[in-house]
Amino acid sequence: MDVQRINPTARWSDVTIFNGMAHFVEVAEADTSADMAGQVSQIFSQAEEMLASVGSDKSKLVSVTIYVTDFANFDALNVAWEAWLPEGCAPSRACVKVELANPDLLVEMAFVAAAGAEYQKV
Repeated sequence: MDVQRINPTARWSDVTIFNGMAHFVEVAEADTSADMAGQVSQIFSQAEEMLASVGSDKSKLVSVTIYVTDFANFDALNVAWEAWLPEGCAPSRACVKVELANPDLLVEMAFVAAAGAEYQKV
């Protein structure tokens, strides 16, 4: 089976697709000085772009691992999360407290979603 990599670099690919499943990671890119709600909003916007690039959308999310630097921001994360997802489409989710490489980042998310038909290999 082939692994497809979109925009690969020496350190990462924007999206990696295997067995019809798209894997990608997002952090706030536009404004790392934003609060948790602002960083999560940026991540969700970026995630929607990545999903669209592989013929998918947020209703096709299978799993999301969320890395937060401070559980004091957990409520703000959950408010944004619940507002963003279509009803009945919540993926499996893990949320862990970590130290991120960039101290300005409050959150990082690793997404797994079903890719569109053009990426499905039978």
